Amino acid sequence: MALERQQGAARRDGRPTFVLVHGAHSSSYAWSPVLRRLALLGHRALAVDLPGHGMDACFPLSYQAPQDPEAFAAQPSPLAGVTLEDNVTHVVEAVRRVAEYGPVILVGTSGGGATISGVGNTVPDLIGRIVYVSAWCCVQLPSVADYLADLGIRDVASSLVNWRSADPRFLLTTKEALAADATDEQFRACLNILEPADSAGVLTADARVRADTWGRIPRAYVRFSLDRAVPLAMQDRMIAEADALTPGNPFQVHTVDTSHLGVQLRPGEIAEILGTLA
Repeated sequence: MALERQQGAARRDGRPTFVLVHGAHSSSYAWSPVLRRLALLGHRALAVDLPGHGMDACFPLSYQAPQDPEAFAAQPSPLAGVTLEDNVTHVVEAVRRVAEYGPVILVGTSGGGATISGVGNTVPDLIGRIVYVSAWCCVQLPSVADYLADLGIRDVASSLVNWRSADPRFLLTTKEALAADATDEQFRACLNILEPADSAGVLTADARVRADTWGRIPRAYVRFSLDRAVPLAMQDRMIAEADALTPGNPFQVHTVDTSHLGVQLRPGEIAEILGTLA
């Protein structure tokens, strides 16, 4: 028993571990540039693949080259049954594992904000800090879909997205929405790591933060000033709503001049900010 206690103490070296959560149609690979920068700064980090993503992702044959656009468009998302609760349970397990080694800094970007909010509601005592990187943080409205509706976006169907489309209009509008500050080459590189399938159920689920659990966790928000998918005004709205919910524990706010895919386009700046939070 004494030896087990000594081993357990040795495992907890006091250094925090960053647990990084991706957004919709993405995977842990999106965090690779930030992971590399964090490692070079001497930090420990883990990027999580949410259920049905990463090596468990579905790429239909109709998505391969040559593509079959009609068959692809007719196929429902194989992740339509994945719930926000599934995502939260998956990340909670990862947090429990890494918490054995020391403090946990939980980080989410984009739609991953709904998941980290759920984790904060569930296991607040295991999280040393929670960080939203241009991510959805639902406070007054129940779901990400409700906030999107306030932006005039009401279609959150769970159909597949053809990120490999060569349609000039699709490429133009998608670049403007997700990566306006990227070169065309960077933009296409980002597109080619996106996954066609995701679940609308994650966006429509109740993801509101709770003052009595989530609200106890020290928190930070990294604003992306050029983001058009989660516009800056919406980021500031969510920050203000959260600060009104728990005025004694406000967001620590940072800003990076980048677009929605900033974790891939400005990894050095983001890693430096995360490093200060450690």
